[in-house]
Amino acid sequence: MTKQEKVQFVIDTLEKIYPEIPIPLDHKDPYTLLIAVLMSAQSTDVRVNQITPLLFERADNPYDMIKLSVEEIRDIIRPVGLSPMKSKGIHGLSHILIDKHNGEVPRTLEELEELPAVGHKTASVVISQAFGIPAFPVDTHIHRLMYRWNLSNGKNVVQTEKDAKRLFPKEKWNDLHLQIIWYGREYCPARGWDLDNDIITKTIGRKSVINDYMKLQAKKMK
Repeated sequence: MTKQEKVQFVIDTLEKIYPEIPIPLDHKDPYTLLIAVLMSAQSTDVRVNQITPLLFERADNPYDMIKLSVEEIRDIIRPVGLSPMKSKGIHGLSHILIDKHNGEVPRTLEELEELPAVGHKTASVVISQAFGIPAFPVDTHIHRLMYRWNLSNGKNVVQTEKDAKRLFPKEKWNDLHLQIIWYGREYCPARGWDLDNDIITKTIGRKSVINDYMKLQAKKMK
């Protein structure tokens, strides 16, 4: 298969498996999405979805959020981890949204990345999922799968994002980044991976990755 045929195979397979794509983080508008994505750093979506309703019951907009102290926010979000940094970020960015953006979440990567505790990945998720602007946020699943599929060299997430944007059509980016995340969780996980269930890696995967997998299975059989 040529590189382009491999890319098309990935697109076609993911569209078959995920014709409807669930959004992993529960939210109702750009602000609640921004807060949920910020909270998801080094945590799980399941854990974040358990905690955001408790926070949003108290404050689901920047005006109510700044009425809470950083300590109050930290106490609510403690179970998601990194709560000291995240609570400061949530409080700080809520102030900036009011002071600089009329309480609205900005629609550009540059403006979003200026907010405290908001990195490139968080900003990319917000513009793609809240505003439908093409972006390709790369998380650990996408980074792992792009390497396993021999579509990126796995050097770092910056390179993986460049490769994904170069290989996949722009109009597919927003769907694909979610489809790849779901596929990574369900068929191509870091641990407990079963190649027989993973049609994409089995068909187009990096030879060294498949060989390593086979060696590991052979050892287990001994």
